[in-house]
Amino acid sequence: MLYIIYAAITVVILGTFALSAGFVRALWSDRLAGLVLDVPNDRSLHERPTPRTGGVGLMAAAAVALLTTRTGPGSVVVPALLLAALFLVDDIRGLGVGTRFAAQFAAAFAFLWASGPYPWLLWPVLALGIVWSANLYNFMDGSNGLAGGMAVIGFGAYALAAHGAHPAAGLEIALLSAIIAAAAAGFLVWNFDPARIFLGDAGSIPLGFMAAAIGVAGWQRGLWPFWFPVLVFSTFIADSGLTLAKRLVHRENPFQAHRSHYYQRLIRMGWSHRRLALNAYLLMLMTAASAVALRDASLAVAGVALAGWAAALALVAAKVDSRWRTSAARRQSLEQTS
Repeated sequence: MLYIIYAAITVVILGTFALSAGFVRALWSDRLAGLVLDVPNDRSLHERPTPRTGGVGLMAAAAVALLTTRTGPGSVVVPALLLAALFLVDDIRGLGVGTRFAAQFAAAFAFLWASGPYPWLLWPVLALGIVWSANLYNFMDGSNGLAGGMAVIGFGAYALAAHGAHPAAGLEIALLSAIIAAAAAGFLVWNFDPARIFLGDAGSIPLGFMAAAIGVAGWQRGLWPFWFPVLVFSTFIADSGLTLAKRLVHRENPFQAHRSHYYQRLIRMGWSHRRLALNAYLLMLMTAASAVALRDASLAVAGVALAGWAAALALVAAKVDSRWRTSAARRQSLEQTS
């Protein structure tokens, strides 16, 4: 009986991958490619107009798999699908900042209300974390293969950890996470360098929401400790968090588009998108593997590991900052002598 269950799950995962790859390919076709185009500007890392509807195909494939298998929890799935629909409108027509944040906080509070109970004092903290995660994914959808690869690795780690913690009780979270990872892999077929299509807000916002919501749901169900999702997605968190902190220190508008993320600076200093993605994948795999391996460790051991990874990511950021300053000084020197 167990073999039949695993065989069925394998079919669902492979089917989701194929369906996502097919949907995304259709959205990249000549007929639909012009629906929503990301036109390059002075803040872009790409050079030609590129469709940004890949997230629609990803989320559609995931929705088919989730509805077919009746996989939940609905507290995660329903808000995520509603966010995908709303932010497709944002991709096509544009929504105001207030509307965007109102929708994200509504989704966060709906999830907390349906998946609780949680102590009331935690509600604002968890809601802010979920909204931050949703926007974090949006921030990182700017280089070929980067956000898609993070989804495959991050949600794949969730699936492994949930199944490993409790094969029966964790099955719902494990299958949900595996379906999202498979849909992201199908998208990555067309998003890896050279990227033919990007996620767009209809994909990046729901993915970021689910990264946080599934993380909270797994913690609430006892599948992993509270720090587990943070370590799994720490590469993304470090880049966006440090970038935002520096912009606030320099009194820059945090809502204004820019090219000062660490991954963007590496591209601007000469790294190829492929090199960046492969190095990011390696770092993401290491942090995710550490999280899975330490899931049942004591808080003291986990604290040492978290501190170690925080120091390592800070050193990586410092090295990029140092090279960026050297590169900027070199460019300024060349401009003065020319």
